[in-house]
Amino acid sequence: MSLLDRVPTGNGDLALLAGVCCVLIGGLFALTPLRAQLPSALYVFVEVGILFVIYGLLVLGLDLQYGHTGLVNFGHVAFFAVGAYGTAMLSAQDTFAGIGLGYPWPLALGVGVAAAALVGLAVSATSIRLRGDFLAIVTLAAAEILHSVFVNFEGIFGGNVGILGVPRPIAALAGDADTRLIATLLVIGGITLVSLAGVTRLTSAPYGRVLRAIRADELVTRSVGKSTVTYKTQAFVYGAALAGLAGGLFALYNGAVAPGFFTIQVTVTVWIGMLLGGAANHRAVLAGLAIIMGLRLISRFALDVTPVPSDVFASIRLIVVGLILVTVIRYRPAGIWGDAQELGVDR
Repeated sequence: MSLLDRVPTGNGDLALLAGVCCVLIGGLFALTPLRAQLPSALYVFVEVGILFVIYGLLVLGLDLQYGHTGLVNFGHVAFFAVGAYGTAMLSAQDTFAGIGLGYPWPLALGVGVAAAALVGLAVSATSIRLRGDFLAIVTLAAAEILHSVFVNFEGIFGGNVGILGVPRPIAALAGDADTRLIATLLVIGGITLVSLAGVTRLTSAPYGRVLRAIRADELVTRSVGKSTVTYKTQAFVYGAALAGLAGGLFALYNGAVAPGFFTIQVTVTVWIGMLLGGAANHRAVLAGLAIIMGLRLISRFALDVTPVPSDVFASIRLIVVGLILVTVIRYRPAGIWGDAQELGVDR
């Protein structure tokens, strides 16, 4: 049986149902007198949870590009930033620096996603034919170029200050801080689950089988009449659009954007999460991201009981994360839940 005939199980129906339910429940908290109360000790967990579901969109897009198509994208944060800045610039009002046009936030979010997809199309049009390592260098360079643009064009993007005054629709509707956090987590989490259902259906279809065939052997895939450049470009643009959606939601949640939010550290985090969980398995990459973000959260509390300075502890934390990743790659090169046969790696 060839790769083109292999079909992964599951079509995302459960994720779709769960996502819709989360959005509806979150909407009830935001739009009705329902209120939520959180113990103060749980605030940090909910805040990290919100960041996790936003990054979840990033890792789903990266998994579509790398896990299913074999495209090594080290500049994924660039599309995250484009979506955030596009949304912020169109929707911000009375911003301290940069451009704020004050359009309705749904329109701004749509334009932010479209802008990220267009930038992804531009990058892929110039580099999609490159071999994996060269593609990685080009995408990393593209991310650094965009970061420099955001910093240096202060009149447009606000420089290091960024763009303030971005509307926060859920915060504007929710009555108090606790309800706002719960509603935000449910709504954005629901959007991530719906996106999970979408990419699961996409990669479970014959289209996804072609993507995996390209990852396994592009020459053979071309020999059976498939336009590999077209499929690779589409996968790259889809991943960029998901990153743009994550960026737009981040801007609407945070109320501001600045270059400091969009560093290479974001790309590193989602790459580690994907490799840790197991590329080409959507639920696995989300689980891997949860592990890496959970470790970082736990390490915050460990600092209080560790007799070392904070700067030294930060280095120790990076070392521990690196050792975990090296150990997983050494003994489970396909990731904790990855399929070594599917990815074509040795156990």
